[in-house]
Amino acid sequence: MTVTSPIDYAAVHQWLRAAARPVLATDPRHSGTDLEALIERLAAATVIGLGESTRFSRQTYGVRDRIFRTLVTKHGFRALAIQDSVSSGERLDAYVRTGLGDSRSVLAEAWRPWRTAEAVATLDWIRAYNQARPDDPVRVLGIEPVSAQLDDYDVALDYVRRTAPERFAELEAQLSVIRTAHRVDEHVQRHQGLHPGRPFADHARDALTLLESLPHPTGLDAATAHDEALVRIRRIVDFHENSVAGLGGFGRDERRAAQIIIDRHNATGARIVYWDGISHTAGLSLDIGGETTERFIGEGSHLRTHFGSRYLSVAVGFHHGDLGVAAAPDPAPDLIDATLAAVDLPAFYVDLNSDAPAEVDRWRHGPVQARVISGVYDPARDAEARIRLSSLAGAFDVLIHVHETSPVRWLPEFDAPWPSHTDQPRP
Repeated sequence: MTVTSPIDYAAVHQWLRAAARPVLATDPRHSGTDLEALIERLAAATVIGLGESTRFSRQTYGVRDRIFRTLVTKHGFRALAIQDSVSSGERLDAYVRTGLGDSRSVLAEAWRPWRTAEAVATLDWIRAYNQARPDDPVRVLGIEPVSAQLDDYDVALDYVRRTAPERFAELEAQLSVIRTAHRVDEHVQRHQGLHPGRPFADHARDALTLLESLPHPTGLDAATAHDEALVRIRRIVDFHENSVAGLGGFGRDERRAAQIIIDRHNATGARIVYWDGISHTAGLSLDIGGETTERFIGEGSHLRTHFGSRYLSVAVGFHHGDLGVAAAPDPAPDLIDATLAAVDLPAFYVDLNSDAPAEVDRWRHGPVQARVISGVYDPARDAEARIRLSSLAGAFDVLIHVHETSPVRWLPEFDAPWPSHTDQPRP
């Protein structure tokens, strides 16, 4: 049996302090030169994954946006890929290309974490950039396959109301419950005690069974409306069956989403910045969870396989702070987030491929754990909010670390993204 000697963390800390480069501002409007060397390094890539360990931090969002804007203005990147549906991405893209709608209205049906003042600022910046350069626009694409939208529920309900009014109340009872997942994800509802109990996928399948039981009309227009209603209901079923709650956990293989990025590059030649969580952007598959883990094969692992060294992955994390939905405590000592605290800077980055002594090389190419904070995060169960990587440097090329964080600013016209873990369940 091979015995692995413990990591010499004194040597790791010494190297981190020497290798760390300060990030002087996380505000995307900052025009300083502190990120110049980092962005020059990233600019050689075809696709850059900028992942963050939580979607609730203003600082981690801001530094990603700052890097993105510089890659666009100085290095010719022309697409931003985000975790949202293809249809939502099309609405965002129409706004930044043509000015159709406005940044707040197009975010109304976007995935909940995008409905922030920070996202508004990003979209408005891209729109202004495109107005000045209409022949060379920056595009936005959602990478999740086409999924159900609220109007899918309405189309199905309207069809049954017109053709089988005696079944309308039955269908409405199935759909009114599950459409709430487009406001607050089903697994988040369960975490917060808001869930009515029965799996949403079961409601969706019952709705499909009801529609399939109706007589198929013979007239062309009526038959077309019937078939369209079935398409919409099947899309709703697919949405709920493939949600985190529908799949029974976070474990999955996100090959289809990665292929959307690959196909966009192949079709247009555009170099792409990809924003997502670090689990998604990591260049390796990983395990997610506490004592019980699930295998997660994110987009980044497929992008690394396809593009090789032309895919670069940056992990943007933090030590502690206010996330709005919860206050994240200091990370546990066995997390990479705690190791990085050896650097006494408010924010910094480290290139994991820079020169290092052998004992440091063993650390960065060995297994590590990192904290990830989602909408179901509970500080009392902090040990469950982590990912396990077989190699830190295999998963990420660069680490950006913010010592203390503050929350993103949710758009006031929408409900709170999800209640605090201390809130009482809502009716």
